[in-house]
Amino acid sequence: MNKRLLWLGLALGTGLILYTSSTPLEAIASLTGLLSVWLTAREHIWAWPIGLVNVACFFYMFYDVKLYADMTLQLFFFALGLYGWIVWLSGRGDAKVRPTSRIARAEAGWLVLFLIAASVVWGFLLHRYTDASIPYADALIAVLSLIAQYLLSKKVLENWYVWIVVDVLSIGLYAYKGLDAVAVLYVVYLGIATAGLFGWKAQYAIQRGGRTDG
Repeated sequence: MNKRLLWLGLALGTGLILYTSSTPLEAIASLTGLLSVWLTAREHIWAWPIGLVNVACFFYMFYDVKLYADMTLQLFFFALGLYGWIVWLSGRGDAKVRPTSRIARAEAGWLVLFLIAASVVWGFLLHRYTDASIPYADALIAVLSLIAQYLLSKKVLENWYVWIVVDVLSIGLYAYKGLDAVAVLYVVYLGIATAGLFGWKAQYAIQRGGRTDG
């Protein structure tokens, strides 16, 4: 069932993106983003190189609509994309990618503190020194996305919980900014992230069972 939902999400997302995209760049950015997330949910290593193409497209597109926090975020995403590509291929044994892990309580606490501090500071700087249209919301989504990508790069299960929050907030933000294809993409992202969460949880349970039996 989970795989069928992922394939349905890919087909639906592709059709909606092609229908709503206003420019070729928007279509390419949305399609590569969709494919990258879909591959990530399936734990496929090709999610990373395709994701790097997606980052480059979104960097230019966010600059054009003055979402500067999201624009700057793409630089971090590019670095984390390279890092994640390496990490997923390490410590995998005979598997195609690295096993899924869970976040440590101490790390979760530090990430919450980072979220609060970075969102406030980044939002203030955007408000004070740029013409960003929604500075604090822009900063919050940007920092949440950075945390989610960091956890994803380490192949930590909890990345999906953060992505789900990002997707919900992003749907409203991008619809408000008139980026219809991107807003539609995030609706599909939300479905894929939910499917990814359940799929990774099931795979993690199998990993744990395998180690226990051994």
